[in-house]
Amino acid sequence: MKKLVLAYSGGLDTSYCAKYLSKDKGFEVHAVSVNTGGFSKEEIDTIHQKALELGATSYTSIDAVQTFYDKVVKYLIFGNVLKNNTYPLSVSAERIVQAIEIVNYAKKVGAKYIAHGSTGAGNDQVRFDMIFQIIAPEIEIITPIRDNQLSREVEIAYLKENGVDYPWEKAKYSINRGLWGTSVGGDETLTSHKSLPDNAYPSQLQETEAQQLKLTFNKGELIAIDGENDIPVNNIIKLEAIASKYAIGRDIHVGDTIIGIKGRVGFEAPASLIIIKAHHLLEKHTLTKWQQFQKEQQGNFYGMLLHEGNYLDEVMRNIEAFLTDTQKNVSGDVYVTLHPYRFELNGIDSSHDLMNASFGSYGEMNKGWTADDAKGFIKILSNSGKIYNHVNQNHD
Repeated sequence: MKKLVLAYSGGLDTSYCAKYLSKDKGFEVHAVSVNTGGFSKEEIDTIHQKALELGATSYTSIDAVQTFYDKVVKYLIFGNVLKNNTYPLSVSAERIVQAIEIVNYAKKVGAKYIAHGSTGAGNDQVRFDMIFQIIAPEIEIITPIRDNQLSREVEIAYLKENGVDYPWEKAKYSINRGLWGTSVGGDETLTSHKSLPDNAYPSQLQETEAQQLKLTFNKGELIAIDGENDIPVNNIIKLEAIASKYAIGRDIHVGDTIIGIKGRVGFEAPASLIIIKAHHLLEKHTLTKWQQFQKEQQGNFYGMLLHEGNYLDEVMRNIEAFLTDTQKNVSGDVYVTLHPYRFELNGIDSSHDLMNASFGSYGEMNKGWTADDAKGFIKILSNSGKIYNHVNQNHD
């Protein structure tokens, strides 16, 4: 039989693919799911059972949470990446790592075919296909849902005809949970004016008393919460558990899809938003003006290329090297206060703080220069403006 690896989530589209490709097309289907956060052991066990029931020869779950952090999330923090100043790339960042893990698995088992359940209307088809084609151009990509333009109703009818009668009622809201945040889609996000209701978000308000946290960074990575050291991945998970009880991190992102249409998606990402904002505050104290300027350009560029599936372009490794180098002195504590639906950044404490009082305080007495030094500096600084004004004073 023809060996095929299927990117399998257990949802309707990939369930259709598992049955259709094994029964009607005669493939030896090896279902693979990649956990980049958010899956419990029980959920993985259920996905495993369904894959075999649908005709898959085997099922494999790849734990890629640490890989996701090491290869992507770390640099999203270093770059303070928020797409359109809003979205921490929760889902699009995951897809890159999932695609790489799946195609590497296909090469490992010698599969000549690889399949996914993307439609022809979204971003994921681009991300998956680009990764697959770049890493393994010799493997043929098969996409039944996209190629046959199948509707939910057609897929459900086919599965029922073939003895698969799982409850496929479409949930009012689609939830995609991962290490770096949770996306939320619904009827409201298909409009330009409706907001998501409170009950659409997976985490509800449980805590109302303000809580202060101390987040400790070492070279840009979150290494401790309230003095308790742990690896960054675990600290992200811990912070998510704490902050989600305050219903922090909710918003709706509006952006341009890779295929050229506008889209809206809701998200809940308390840990990622707090970490990015806390990290950015620490950088404001520890980096120079021009480091911050260049980082903003490169961070935005990195996020855009990642979002659009260009992760494997070599320029991404160049930007990662630059971002890593900027983090040499980004170490210290950031104090954050959590409130219902919001958080405050209170301040930082760092041995690399460039607000060093020995050189003078902003707006106060200085110790590093004289009044005459200041006057001379200002006179020279204004010189280009004087020249321009003199030359153009008689021109509109």
